[in-house]
Amino acid sequence: MLNTSVAFAGVCPGQKESAGKRLSGKCKKGNRYVREVLVQAAHGVRRCRTYLGERYRRLKKRRGSKRAALAIGHDILVIYCQMMKTGQDYQEKGVEFFHQRDRSKVERQLVHRLEHLGYQLTRSSQPVA
Repeated sequence: MLNTSVAFAGVCPGQKESAGKRLSGKCKKGNRYVREVLVQAAHGVRRCRTYLGERYRRLKKRRGSKRAALAIGHDILVIYCQMMKTGQDYQEKGVEFFHQRDRSKVERQLVHRLEHLGYQLTRSSQPVA
């Protein structure tokens, strides 16, 4: 049910590949009204301090506004389908989800950068306030 409803709306990411080379990732044509509503909802979410809003801002940096909006519209539809299928409420992860996930990566990058500049570091963990 999940894949068919997302494909019906026309917000599935394209997966055209030939000889191991990824080609155009253009989405298929779907129900233009559903797609339009999802993209409008994605644009509405972009200023919110939520998981989807932060995901939009991160995607926009790499892919651009329109592709980010389509990706968030896809996420909104997937969340809706899961809620209808399981009957559970949506559990907001919050903006901090990305900060917690990226913390160790940022720490490793900063330590590596300081070592590359010639500093010698000794690691000691401190509790986060």
